[in-house]
Amino acid sequence: MSLPRYPVYKPAETEWLHEVPSHWDVQPCRSIVTECVDKNEDAKNQDYLSLMANVGVIPYEEKGDVGNKKPEDLSKCKLVFKGDLVINSMNYGIGSYGLSALSGVCSPVYIVLRPKLERVKARFAFRIFENRAFQSYAQSFGNGILDHRAAINWDILKGIGVGLPPVDEQEEILCFLDRETAKIDALIADQEKLLALLSEKRQAVVMRAVTRGIDYREPVTDSQVPWMGAVPAHWDLVALSKVTLERCDGPFGSGIKSDHYTDAGALVVRLQNIRAGNFHKGESVFLDETYFLTELQRHAVVEGDLLVAGLGDENNLLGRACVAPPGLGSALVKADCFRFRLDPEAAIPEFVAWQLSAGASFDAGMLSTGTTRSRIPLSVMASRKIALPPLEEQKEIVDFIASQNAMFDSVKAEAESAISLLRERRAALISAAVTGKIDVRGLVGPKVVA
Repeated sequence: MSLPRYPVYKPAETEWLHEVPSHWDVQPCRSIVTECVDKNEDAKNQDYLSLMANVGVIPYEEKGDVGNKKPEDLSKCKLVFKGDLVINSMNYGIGSYGLSALSGVCSPVYIVLRPKLERVKARFAFRIFENRAFQSYAQSFGNGILDHRAAINWDILKGIGVGLPPVDEQEEILCFLDRETAKIDALIADQEKLLALLSEKRQAVVMRAVTRGIDYREPVTDSQVPWMGAVPAHWDLVALSKVTLERCDGPFGSGIKSDHYTDAGALVVRLQNIRAGNFHKGESVFLDETYFLTELQRHAVVEGDLLVAGLGDENNLLGRACVAPPGLGSALVKADCFRFRLDPEAAIPEFVAWQLSAGASFDAGMLSTGTTRSRIPLSVMASRKIALPPLEEQKEIVDFIASQNAMFDSVKAEAESAISLLRERRAALISAAVTGKIDVRGLVGPKVVA
């Protein structure tokens, strides 16, 4: 979309905003919003509100954030009213802010701002604070190691100059942004739906391949394993232990102490490295090489070893498995990470990893212990049933899964790139409109209500 600029501009005389349309005012933030610091002193209001990044203000119960618990005493919380702008002083730069559609109370570390409606539409004020250039400028004065997590406060915000068009023009800009961002949001939603469908399709392809093979015309028999159902009749159903030459858990307790960790040495394979079917490198952690070689060799991991997660939760399934990749160097498993060294004459590790991962959801529910995080001991993990085709067929299935995953990865990358570009377009459009870089007057229909 090619949009015109305003005919005449004037200097804005503020560092983040170089110029504005000549008929706009340039005012400090304190002229359009007021900080609200009223506390819930009598603790009568029990509606505790929270912020979710890129979502906005929501009831605490909808956030599901166990790491940030609701305070027992709400008397020190700040009062929030419908139409207030709420900002997380620590996480403003990662989208933790919103215009509240609810009344309640919030954390005392949040910044609560009330738009001065005689001067600014509430949603126009929100669009100003949504502007990434404004955010970056505000955070340049904040405190913190990471730029996007720099803590800000009202003293920083109140003096920052912003461009302010007449109220009727604010309405036109809001109507334009509502219409255009809705189009972009719909496109983003389509791509996100595609990503969800790809994930489901990927899981279905893997499940089908590791339980029925590639040639679906083969005669089948009941595996007696509920999640597997019928498998090709010529496949062998055995316990994992039957095709394992050696297995181990990671060292518990005092086996690894903080002073054993180093900047380099033997790689520690942790739960976060074990993904369903894939080894995720992530941030590496190392142990002293000499200590590993003298004390922990029985926990060693080499290329081709089967790695299984002995601990899990809703998002990271217990029993998921992958294969140790080449190039690890010296490595060992940590506690709750199991290493199985398989018999190469009986099983291909990649096939077993895909099959164990496919059945992880069912097996975790049937075999595990624990409440918030489920756990399976090594001995029970070794008893998990696997259905093994002949080696050549295992290899064909592994190759088939690899080719299908490559196709899915390509489509996924395209969808993620599209989402990224659309979000950049959305942010740029908002920025251009609320700073007067584009003139959208006359491009909108009915006016909005703040």
